[in-house]
Amino acid sequence: MNAPEERVFELPQLTIAARCWGDPALPPLLALHGWLDNAGSFDRLAPLLAGRHHVIAIDLAGHGRSGHRPPGTWYHYVDFLDEMLAVIDRIGRPRIDLLGHSLGGTLASMLAGAFPERIDRLALIEALGPLTAPDEDTATRLRAGLEARRDRRGDRRRVFETVDAAIAARLTAGGLSADGARPIVERGLRRVEGGFVWSSDARLRLSSPTRLGEDQVLAVLGGIDAPTLLVLTEPDTPYLPREGIERRAARVADIEIVRLGGGHHLHLERPEPVAAALSAFFARRPARG
Repeated sequence: MNAPEERVFELPQLTIAARCWGDPALPPLLALHGWLDNAGSFDRLAPLLAGRHHVIAIDLAGHGRSGHRPPGTWYHYVDFLDEMLAVIDRIGRPRIDLLGHSLGGTLASMLAGAFPERIDRLALIEALGPLTAPDEDTATRLRAGLEARRDRRGDRRRVFETVDAAIAARLTAGGLSADGARPIVERGLRRVEGGFVWSSDARLRLSSPTRLGEDQVLAVLGGIDAPTLLVLTEPDTPYLPREGIERRAARVADIEIVRLGGGHHLHLERPEPVAAALSAFFARRPARG
């Protein structure tokens, strides 16, 4: 397998970096990573899919090697969707296949529901729609989110002397082995005097002032008409309770659910069974457009 290639998508407001595997003549598969991860999240999985697809794993805005949003702006969920559409436009196909993990999976599912004509087949890992909040929490969340923005004191970045020291820090967040964390950490560092700092924008860590309600998410998911595969870990991830996921899945007209062991980052820790599930799905469900 050839080494991945780097690609850049120039958008009006920032640059989106990408890591690509496979023959560019093959159908594109746009891959979207999780919160505070980056395109390195697909370093183990993408080569296993590159015989069928040209895999294009982007760094979402503010992550990895992509640009940061301008000063005085923030990372609203909807803006990620707008940037995804811009990238799809630049890929140059009327419809594409879409793959997302965690935050990337929430974005992929919402985009597929709002713009079904742009998505051919949809593959999700550990995600189906975003986190929601009850209506009665709206004022409290709005106040806390706006106060967090007002209180922000700028970047105070920890400097790591070595890449291994940064990997050790990432492990304290849990959910990944050192081997699994390495591709994300290596892509997510920027060299500075004395070592390395995280390249991600510190504003990504601010809490959102708003969240959609569950009924709103269900309504968007009901718009998905792409054949959909949802890969979930077993046992369940705590913030993806089975009852809630099954309620959401019932809104998607054509969905298959596969449960595999491996934790929330199973596509990094156990890429082979995940690749097998995805490859079988794509083989069963020929491209429509």
